[in-house]
Amino acid sequence: MTKKQTTMVTFAMVLANVMAGLDSTIINTAIPAIIADLNGIQFMGWIIAILLLGMSISIPIWTKVGEKIGNKLAFELSALFFVLGSLFQGLASNIYFFLLARALMGIGAGGLGSLPYIMAGFIFTNIKDRTKILGYLGASFSVAAIIGPLAGGYLVDTLSWHWVFYINIPIGLGAILLSLVYYPEKLPISTARFDILGAVLIIASLIFNLMGIQLIGLTHVWIVWGLIVIGLILLFFFVKHEIKHPNPIIPISMFKNRALVGDFLLFIFSWGAFLAINTYLPMWAQGLLGTTALIGGMTLIPNSLVDIVGTLVVNPLKERFSTRNLIYMGIICMLISSVGLALAPINTNIWQLAIIGTFSGFGVGFIFVLLQIKVQVDASEKNMAPATSLSYLIRILAQTIMAAVYGVIMNMALARGVQSHHAISMDMMNKLSDASSAKNLPQTLLPAMRYIFHNGLQEIMLCSSVLLVITLVLNAIFNKKPAK
Repeated sequence: MTKKQTTMVTFAMVLANVMAGLDSTIINTAIPAIIADLNGIQFMGWIIAILLLGMSISIPIWTKVGEKIGNKLAFELSALFFVLGSLFQGLASNIYFFLLARALMGIGAGGLGSLPYIMAGFIFTNIKDRTKILGYLGASFSVAAIIGPLAGGYLVDTLSWHWVFYINIPIGLGAILLSLVYYPEKLPISTARFDILGAVLIIASLIFNLMGIQLIGLTHVWIVWGLIVIGLILLFFFVKHEIKHPNPIIPISMFKNRALVGDFLLFIFSWGAFLAINTYLPMWAQGLLGTTALIGGMTLIPNSLVDIVGTLVVNPLKERFSTRNLIYMGIICMLISSVGLALAPINTNIWQLAIIGTFSGFGVGFIFVLLQIKVQVDASEKNMAPATSLSYLIRILAQTIMAAVYGVIMNMALARGVQSHHAISMDMMNKLSDASSAKNLPQTLLPAMRYIFHNGLQEIMLCSSVLLVITLVLNAIFNKKPAK
């Protein structure tokens, strides 16, 4: 590839990250308006989780699709699915169609989240150059995450929540066009046959397991456990099948690599904890302080700004500090945010919320680059693509599971509050998180309603803090020796 081609393909990958970054925060500013318009507070956790479910079932498949038809075409297809999902969400008139469209977006997002990092691994063979490019990709995600709350808040307040999805369409089409014109990837000369049975087993296992988790608190316990048990049985057969297959979806031999397993575990717990801040900080501002979607979304701006700083300063700091100590720094920064919000009183102002959330952004930017490079180095070139894809998959699974857990925690807190205050209904709690609909609620009941909502938020942040403490312990166990 020429220098121009490399630059343009990198820009295409950056645009893919921009779309993902936009959706990661722009949706948080729009959720209150969406659930108020579509009457779906019971599905609040699903708005995040259904996207993550689509990503989860597609990530391992996109890797193998890239091996079969080339990463170039796989990248373009995944971007197309993301664009179509965005269009259909914007056109949605009920919560069920909205969730289906969001699942389609998730399938596309699974490819956009994993393929660019695999592409970068092959295009930039020098580790220092690759670290720099991964820093740029992480920074582009964070820049978009900064723009997301501003753009989302503005669009929701001036137009409607539908427009937070339409904004993805020109960005996605731009990424597809750049890849079509400038990426001269050669198609694989020969590949082993595609593992169709493995793909079916892993997809079915993920669907059953994640659906079971998502239905916690929404249906009978036996249905939840039935789905999870079926999912685990399918997972058992998947592992048994993959061990024997010559071209497995996920090489099981990777799990014999202790360092790699440690990287995966650190990703799982840190990303599950990070979701709490990113999802519920704007809701805190809108539900408890009665701010607009724009102001609520701005609480994430300092978080995203320092995320960029974190991704860019990792490289020079690696020359002075060990990977283990740098990971400690990142986790402690995240822990300051989670514990801070778990202890924050109900009258915490908007500036204090933004400052508390800032620490989490720096920690996330730090940990992402460190662990992503460490995964590729620990896996070696042979397993770099599947290990990179798997590291992304487990991050998404962690977020999917924790989105469900956080949703259950919030629903239980709301249910307890509604039961103890007979004048308050769940429908009224639906309207609390959106400033325009909250104006129509009985003003005398607002303090009690906000107290209920605050309890749920504090319990979520406490759960996030526990996950980060576990992450500290895992770092001590798996990173005793300096990384090569």
